[in-house]
Amino acid sequence: MTDKKQFFIDGEWQVLSDRPTMDLVNPATERVTGTLHLGNESDVDRAVKAAKKAFPGFAASPLNYRIELLQHITEGYKARFDDIGTAISEQMGAPKKFAVRFQAGAGLSHFKQVLKILETYNFEEDLNATRVIREPIGVCGMIVPWNWPMNQITCKVAPALAAGCTMVLKPSELTPGPAIILAEILAEVGVPKGVFNMVQGYGPVVGAAIARHPEVDMVSFTGSTNGGIAVAEAAAPTIKRVGQELGGKSANILLDDVDFEDAVTRGVTLCFRNSGQSCNSPTRMLVPRARMAQVAEIAKRAAEGIRVGNPIAPETEMGPVVSKKQWSNIQSYIRSGIDEGATLVTGGPDRPNGLPTGYFVKPTVFAEVTSDMTIAREEIFGPVLSIMAYDDDNHAITIANDTQFGLAAYVESADHARAQAIARKIRAGMIHLNGAVADPSAPFGGYRWSGNGREWGVYGFEEFTEIKAVMGYT
Repeated sequence: MTDKKQFFIDGEWQVLSDRPTMDLVNPATERVTGTLHLGNESDVDRAVKAAKKAFPGFAASPLNYRIELLQHITEGYKARFDDIGTAISEQMGAPKKFAVRFQAGAGLSHFKQVLKILETYNFEEDLNATRVIREPIGVCGMIVPWNWPMNQITCKVAPALAAGCTMVLKPSELTPGPAIILAEILAEVGVPKGVFNMVQGYGPVVGAAIARHPEVDMVSFTGSTNGGIAVAEAAAPTIKRVGQELGGKSANILLDDVDFEDAVTRGVTLCFRNSGQSCNSPTRMLVPRARMAQVAEIAKRAAEGIRVGNPIAPETEMGPVVSKKQWSNIQSYIRSGIDEGATLVTGGPDRPNGLPTGYFVKPTVFAEVTSDMTIAREEIFGPVLSIMAYDDDNHAITIANDTQFGLAAYVESADHARAQAIARKIRAGMIHLNGAVADPSAPFGGYRWSGNGREWGVYGFEEFTEIKAVMGYT
């Protein structure tokens, strides 16, 4: 990554060599791999002004033009698939095969989805004598985290482009590489000047400047709940729309009729996927009280079977976490679980054996966890699973809902109707029944402290539109 390709404003790569810098560190080796220049409020202002200038023309562009543009972007993205996966693996530590297939693949899915939407979407409809029109909302600020760095960019950029919006993106300072590659793709296919702008930097500086800028019409934020609060507070004086996808503490309810070997193994795999750094990870496994010992033993085998190591090794299933700060936070949570009386089944503090360097965490399983424990209440964002006991279905639902979050939940049962009934009683935005995978056309988002608004599919697309009613039109 070169210094010449870090900021993209008004259709041009900007060299801002006088800005403060930070080191980019490979989390698997702890070695410095590059330097990132950090933007400031004036950089955001230039980017917003470019986006505002470009908005009238792009908003009025014919639908066929935007479809063709998105088709070119999709083809350009496919051509850079391996580059995207490599950048994600090097900067956040995901195993290379996972970074290519799932991380880069998730990003591509959002461009494909908006193309499907635009084929049939009706931007105008009549309601009695009123014409109801959906129009692009305007200049959009986008602030994204590091854990799914391309997925969380494209699920904002793709629908914004499809709707006719212009935008300013702030990638995570820990994983700028995927965003730079996307900017290269957009430049190469001829996205008009000012439509897409990118400013690197810290959240409290660049992110805050985007959120409070009076000429930004909408902010789409993905990150921690505390970060979401800060963005909402910064945006409030200018009454802009704020869409937030925040944290989670998702329950995975295993009912008493499941194949426990299969369900527990799947739950452990999902919890530790991406080194546990996913907002919708099933981190609370709820099991019948009489099955606690059996489940703990199965979870122990599953966790200890996960191959932790160098992300570039083809056999690696779990890499490091993203940074030293994140590693230290996870260690504190693991120690709190021990101190508060949870049963440590496997894993624990410190690095795995044979991995003295890198931000590697032992896949950790706790049993006999109760709802008052810190590890059951706070988002850890690491490979730590809490197994909790329930007495009956209603008790399981009560435990699942005993959280300030409400992003996702998982229900496993041999009786599909029983699983469906429980899903309706869980206060969360997304429920996975019997191992169902994420659907890129379905709404992604949560209740309560997990955010507001929705991303993905037509629901995410409409977040980037405003509704106009023209009375007496027909």
